[in-house]
Amino acid sequence: MGQPILEMKKISKAFNGIKVLDNVDFSINKGEIHALMGGNGAGKSTLMKILTGVYTADSGEVLIENEKVTINSYEDARKNFISMIFQEFSLIPTLTVAQNIFLTREAKTSVGLINDKELVLKAEKIINELGVDINPNDIVQELGVGYWQMTEIAKALSQEAKILVMDEPTASLTQNEIDILFMLMNQLKAKGYSIIYISHRMDEIFKICDRITILRDGKHVATDNIENTDMESVIQHIVGVKFNKAFEWKERSYSKVAQPVLQVKNLSSGPKVNNVNLSIYPGEILGVAGLMGSGRTEMVRGIFGVDPKDSGEVIVNGQKVTIKSPTDAINAGIALIPEDRRVQGLILEHSVKENMVLPIISKVKRGFLLDDKKSNEITNKFVKKLNIKTDSIFKKSGLLSGGNQQKIVLAKWLANDPTVLILDEPTVGVDIGAKSEIIDVIRELADSGKAILVISSELQELLAMSDRVVIMHEGAIIKELNRKEIDTEEDLQYAIQGH
Repeated sequence: MGQPILEMKKISKAFNGIKVLDNVDFSINKGEIHALMGGNGAGKSTLMKILTGVYTADSGEVLIENEKVTINSYEDARKNFISMIFQEFSLIPTLTVAQNIFLTREAKTSVGLINDKELVLKAEKIINELGVDINPNDIVQELGVGYWQMTEIAKALSQEAKILVMDEPTASLTQNEIDILFMLMNQLKAKGYSIIYISHRMDEIFKICDRITILRDGKHVATDNIENTDMESVIQHIVGVKFNKAFEWKERSYSKVAQPVLQVKNLSSGPKVNNVNLSIYPGEILGVAGLMGSGRTEMVRGIFGVDPKDSGEVIVNGQKVTIKSPTDAINAGIALIPEDRRVQGLILEHSVKENMVLPIISKVKRGFLLDDKKSNEITNKFVKKLNIKTDSIFKKSGLLSGGNQQKIVLAKWLANDPTVLILDEPTVGVDIGAKSEIIDVIRELADSGKAILVISSELQELLAMSDRVVIMHEGAIIKELNRKEIDTEEDLQYAIQGH
């Protein structure tokens, strides 16, 4: 491991008088992959935004190779060889790989036109250095998500970055794509690049990182070599108390002979959903497991009326309902928490309050106007109930952490008091503390008699929540298991693989 290439010393930052970073220290060595972890609101994003010039620190200093530097803009960060690869890709899908890599920095011909030939040659050089199989002439939207990630890395390297900040880089990748990314990261490390790795997936941290730094409530609480720590101690540092075993399954009682709250019969929708049948009883949590592409998301989109049904019927509390649109589903008492909260679940430019009351606008109107008092009461009630960390209900939702954004999506549908709640990957991209809180909320909702359907690729969480689990494969339900029948994650993984 080399000497520190970057040091951030006693960094503090406050918003509206609330301190979000309090004398935080962070450093990374040359040729190191360093994990940055912490719960929602711990300060990870703020610290990295200071490093990349999005925010300016109130106090503290940044040193690059022992020299103090000033970073007040993205351009300042770039001049100091720092680049951030965000969880949400910054690529333009209709442009080529080469055009994206050099966007706004294109080579020009003698008459001022973009020199595409020169762009391709420069892009080929960087791609060859990375050792990845991408054609610089390929249109980005025609490539898989893994190649988008590689293009983002090539774009950062084209700016001569030596320090890469990677924010949840595996969130949208398949396991094969993750393996390729990790191989590439190790190659970059061997060449002396330094990578700050932000992820909530602890198995990845222990697989790819050399050291780990943990923040909690805006303060630095631990830095250690990865071989000197373990998952339990990391969790304890993140949550600040002995882990409450939120991921242990608790057997729940509910009536298995009552009339099902939700029945889906012979549902087919497009090529991904083939003759699906399922029932959920009052107070039951039904988990749905399956490999990527098995049709899980497409199934719930068909139930909710996002995608058209080719055949089949949906029955709520014994009554057949006609669902041709999400509005029909909402009127039937069904709510869907979508997989992609940032695109499908929230309007990021709108406030916490505006997002929260959107599905219940008819309930909070007084004549033609919004009843502000009632809207504020409902919003504050659910902010408190779900422990959403925000200094104001009028704050833009896009400024909150991923876990708190997910809680807003959950809260806005709970305010509508649905009979059936469908959650698609409810804990993806959120920290261990927020996951624990979301699981507890889901259990409470089931205890109140609601029917819950949960899709999750996080098997530990799926097993913690579910009373029953169905396995999907190629658009069909191929197996149903009572939770008691599943002893370990490995047993469930075995069933998912079709055994």
